Amino acid sequence: MSSREEKAEELFREGYNCSQSVAGAFCEDFGMDRDTVLRLSCPFGGGLGRMRQVCGAVSGMSMVAGMRNGNTVGADRKAKQENYQLVQQMAARFEQQHGSIICRELLGLSKKDRQSPEPAERTEEYYQKRPCISLIRNAAAIAEEFCCKNQTEENEEKNG
Repeated sequence: MSSREEKAEELFREGYNCSQSVAGAFCEDFGMDRDTVLRLSCPFGGGLGRMRQVCGAVSGMSMVAGMRNGNTVGADRKAKQENYQLVQQMAARFEQQHGSIICRELLGLSKKDRQSPEPAERTEEYYQKRPCISLIRNAAAIAEEFCCKNQTEENEEKNG
C-alpha cells in the first residue's frame, strides 16, 4: 500500500472526484500546483462530466502520465507517441484488472440510465455501494508503478 494510494483515497473522502483524487495525489511529485491540478482534473470526474464515459480514475491516471512525460512542443511527435504509449499501457493494466475503463460499466449502469450533472451526496452508503475507492487506489498504484518508479531511477542516473 503506497502513500499515493492513501492520498488518493483521502482526497476522494474529502469530496474530490475520482480524477481529482488520482491526479491530486501526484501533483507534488511533479512540482505541480495542487489547485491547478484539481481544477484541470475536475471535469473528468464521473466519467467526463458525470456522463459515465472513461472512468475518472483512469483520466486522473492519464494526467499523471502527462505530468510525467507529456509533450511541450506541438510538433514533437516522438514525445506524443511516448506519452500515448504510457497511457495505453496503464489503461490496459487497469482494464485487465477491472474488466473495463468505462465508468458506466464499472458501476454496473446501463446506457439508458440518464445522468444528472448533480454529484451524488457522499454518505457511508455511497462509499459502501460504489467501487470507486478501490478503483482510485488501483489507478494510483498503476500510475506510481509506471510514472514514478522510472522517474526515481532516471533522477538517480542523472545524479549518478
